[in-house]
This record gives sequence, C-alpha cells and structure tokens, in this order.
Amino acid sequence: MWDVTVIEDPEAAAVSLDPVRARLLAELAAGPASAAMLAGKVGLPRQKVNYHLKALEQHGLVELAEERRKGNVTERLMRATAASYVISPLALAAVQPDPDRFRDQLSARWLLALGARLVRDVGSLITGATRARQRLATYALDGEVTFASAADRAAFVRELTAGVSALIRKYDAPEAEGGRAHRIVVAVHPTITRPAGTADEGAATAEPGAHPLTGSPAGNPAPESPSHP
Repeated sequence: MWDVTVIEDPEAAAVSLDPVRARLLAELAAGPASAAMLAGKVGLPRQKVNYHLKALEQHGLVELAEERRKGNVTERLMRATAASYVISPLALAAVQPDPDRFRDQLSARWLLALGARLVRDVGSLITGATRARQRLATYALDGEVTFASAADRAAFVRELTAGVSALIRKYDAPEAEGGRAHRIVVAVHPTITRPAGTADEGAATAEPGAHPLTGSPAGNPAPESPSHP
C-alpha cells in the first residue's frame, strides 16, 4: 500500500467522491476486509457493499488482499491501494488551473494554481515511475516560521527570493548534454490555525494596514481580481 497516490482519471475521481465509497476506502486503508465485514460498519447490506467494492476495484482504488474459503463460499478480502488519495487537476483537464496565464507572486490564487500544477506534474511523474519501476528523484522542504511583524516577513521574502534566484543562476545549465530540467516551487503562506473545513479556518491571518507580504502600508487593499485562476 502506498502512503498517498494520485487519481488522474475523471471516472475514478467520481467514484472516489461518492460518500459511501469514500467511507469504504477509509475502512480498507485501515486493513483488509470483506464485504460482510464492511457491511456492519457502513450500515449497508453485503450485496450493496459488494457493488461499491467492484466499482472501486474497477478503477484501481482497491485490490484483492486474499481469498478465504468458508464452506462453499469464497470470501474476498479487499484492501485500499493507498492510505490516502489526491485528485489530480488532470481529472478536470478542460478547466485545470494554468499558472502561466498570469504571474503574480503576491496572489494567493496564483499560488493555488502553482500548487495544482505541482499535484498534476508530480502525480504524473509518480504514475510513470511506478509503471517503469524506477525511483523518482524529488526533494521537498516543509517548515514553519513565526514572523514578529509584516516587515520581517517582507524582508524574509526578499532574502528568500534573492537566495533561490542566485542558486538557480549558479546551477542552471540549459545547454548541458544529458541535463534535465527541474521545476522549483517556493511558497510562503499563513498557517491555518483551525481545523480544515471550519467556517473560520485561517481567519485573522493578515495584519491590518499592511500588505501581507510586502509589509508596506496598504489601507484597505483591493481584493484579487475574480478573473485570476
């Protein structure tokens, strides 16, 4: 079982978003179970659970763990193929975000578009590497910093931009034979301090009177244009 896997197929995404099937995936991520075992947990007849399991299996979201003989009956124990799933923007290919449409380093919506592209691209790389049975060379850095003021945050962003830009200039070799391009994404955003899904999650994250990243006086900044992806 993978820790996390990506769903790229639209039909598989639709299957996974069904509330009953999502519950079955959660149960099977905890360990293998049969339709009879799951029926009591989800409050459905075994036949109905079997129907949902077949749909999940058809799209590669669950797989056979083992079979057991019980008298004249063969019991199939299923397991989830991953502990958790991420739906790739490829599942909504026609309307997936495109960060190349506009570039605004201070736009939260542009950051969202970058994040969506990251999910799409890394998901596709994982799928390809898995099929080829090859390792995928990646790196990620995740950290948290508490800024004393908006001005400190702005200074941090300036230094971070300068430092990363210098590294890119130092190591970028587009003409190198056999070289391979790598994408670098660096993001800074307020930490969500309330549970995801609550009405006020992430509330009160920007100081009044200052731009959230530049630290300069802003009065009442205009909201981002709704045309941004």
